Amino acid sequence: MNKARLSLPSTQVILRKGKVLILSFLMFWVCFAFVERQTGNQKDDRIIAEGAKPELISSQFSFTEGPATDKKGNVFFTDQPNNKIWKYGVDGELTLFMDSAGRSNGLYFDKKGNLLACADEKNQLWSISPDREVKVLIDNFEGKKLNGPNDLWVDKKGGIYFTDPYYQRPYWERQTPEIEEQRVYYLEKGESTPVIVAGNFGRPNGIIGTPDGKFLYVADIKDNKTFKYPVNADGTLGERKVYVEQGSDGMTIDNRGNIYLTGKGVTVYNPEGRKIEHIDIPADWTANVTFGGKNKDLLFITASKSIYTLKMNVKGGN
Repeated sequence: MNKARLSLPSTQVILRKGKVLILSFLMFWVCFAFVERQTGNQKDDRIIAEGAKPELISSQFSFTEGPATDKKGNVFFTDQPNNKIWKYGVDGELTLFMDSAGRSNGLYFDKKGNLLACADEKNQLWSISPDREVKVLIDNFEGKKLNGPNDLWVDKKGGIYFTDPYYQRPYWERQTPEIEEQRVYYLEKGESTPVIVAGNFGRPNGIIGTPDGKFLYVADIKDNKTFKYPVNADGTLGERKVYVEQGSDGMTIDNRGNIYLTGKGVTVYNPEGRKIEHIDIPADWTANVTFGGKNKDLLFITASKSIYTLKMNVKGGN
């Protein structure tokens, strides 16, 4: 009687089938990842928390501006026509921080907890201690009054970049600028005289830098452009490039490198300059924006007579 033979696949057949299975498995995961990116993970890419909408906190002001966040997440902002600086605490309480605030506009905290202010009343740059003691950092440039420091950003070394546009104020005696050019200046830490780092603007306004200090963004609100500059080791700026064809009043950055521009609501662009979000705000003008709250994931928005907050999936970058 013939015995049946047991036929076994050859080694080559096994290897060939194995390669096919591995390739099929890899193709499956590539397709799965792509679909997941386009569908399921799309929620994770959204910068606004699911279901969140701008929440009105108060409309008791004349014109809100210049929000800045301290280390705890409390937000300080100005009501410029009423010459006051207010505090919106992480506890949700709204309190007056400072009266007779030099008609301050843009604000920013330094590493020591001093509140730096663009004191527009006398065209100065102030440092306000936690005890509300005022130190004038800059009073003029080459013996001439500054146009009116408007917004500022502090780099990792403690140097201050600030914009100096000219907006005629009703409380000024002068009717024309003493400095014709509207520029960006840099005040190195420990120095008393700023240096010019950028010019050729219609009216420079909002300003913000990246957390690593490598780039600086400056909005030209008159020419409706926002520029991006590389930052040199000595604080000077390299060649500018147009980041987006949109100007801005104030601006901020999140931890993904997205830039938030203001005006008619808040428009958000990714680091490459692609528009990824627009946040409608029910106000005639949205002046400025920053991140606050205990986790720095609360977008704080100054808009005409009001202030708003919006819960985010991202956090402040600075």
